Amino acid sequence: MTTPADPQQTDPQDLGPLRRMCWIFPDRESTRTTAMWRHYFWDLYSEIAEELGLTWCRHSPDAVTVDATDPAHPVVYVDEEPVTPQDTLFVTALYSLPYQSMDIFNQYSLYAVLEQAGFYLPFPPYVSLIGNDKVATVLHLAGSPVPPIPSIRIGTGRDVAKHHYEAALDRLTYPAIVKPAGWCGGGGINLARGPEDIRGLASLAQGGDTTLVAQPYLGDGTVDYRVYVVNGEPYAVMRRVPEAGSPVANASRGGTMEFPPIPPELAEATAWFAEKLAIPFFCVDFLYDGEKYWFSELEPDGVIAPDFTDPDRVLQRDITRARFTAYRDAHAKWLANGAPSAPAGLFAPAAHRAPSSTPTISAPTISAPRSEAR
Repeated sequence: MTTPADPQQTDPQDLGPLRRMCWIFPDRESTRTTAMWRHYFWDLYSEIAEELGLTWCRHSPDAVTVDATDPAHPVVYVDEEPVTPQDTLFVTALYSLPYQSMDIFNQYSLYAVLEQAGFYLPFPPYVSLIGNDKVATVLHLAGSPVPPIPSIRIGTGRDVAKHHYEAALDRLTYPAIVKPAGWCGGGGINLARGPEDIRGLASLAQGGDTTLVAQPYLGDGTVDYRVYVVNGEPYAVMRRVPEAGSPVANASRGGTMEFPPIPPELAEATAWFAEKLAIPFFCVDFLYDGEKYWFSELEPDGVIAPDFTDPDRVLQRDITRARFTAYRDAHAKWLANGAPSAPAGLFAPAAHRAPSSTPTISAPTISAPRSEAR
């Protein structure tokens, strides 16, 4: 793990006006899941933010109200409290598990509104979309120095019984992994032994209009590596090993976690990903089949899991502190420059409006990158 400068050494006088980090998260958790997430993540996030002189909060999309009576000077409220681009940044990951599906449009449209209202978003809405859909990820990051897992996207709906999607399956090898295109945590991942298994899984997915991704299975014992990237540098890695007989290494499916040194090949690849995704923090997931690495997924709001062998959770706190410090510093730089949050090289549908206290600066037109796979 690399060891950057201790973020707590920053002079408090240089912290700038940022006071609050607000996660927009669908309020759909069960009482059991809410308690678990609080123990694993939310309470720790609040503690680390407080160490940095910030307030951390989590709200569902309906908690945000926007008065756009004067479009040039919108007023944004979070639970009746006015917030500004100077004092608040929003984390706008798109969450799309089955019980959150009714929130997807509200989430994404709110993210767009916040962007247009001039708020700094550590990753803009379109980056969330790229990370949410696994095939969008592969296409956007075509040319990765670590090859992506070959992927086929299958839409499901009322005509799924016509099997039109099978036109794209000629090059798929079996056994194959079939999973939702936009879920997380290892949910919905299945092993298909042949086309008939895919037909059955597609018919089940039809019940929730769930888009699927089909990929060749890399083999039993395939290990998952999550690289945490902070300010373009590989900060730490989490290695997940599947339970015997399981095709997936996520902890929710019985996998075990450890935090080894970063494999050199993945550390070297990080520079390429950081150039393509010039945002303060993200995670890249790789799979290792015993012989080579494969690029698997992009996670702009990737889980910083605790090391269960350490009751003090030192590494989890360290990564979280580095992440929040990177957000704070990027916000201060953005505020000083009056610049859009969209990094150069990524397609931005519209430039951010500069905060009202600074002169408006027009952002240069940025064209969409052309995927090498097209």
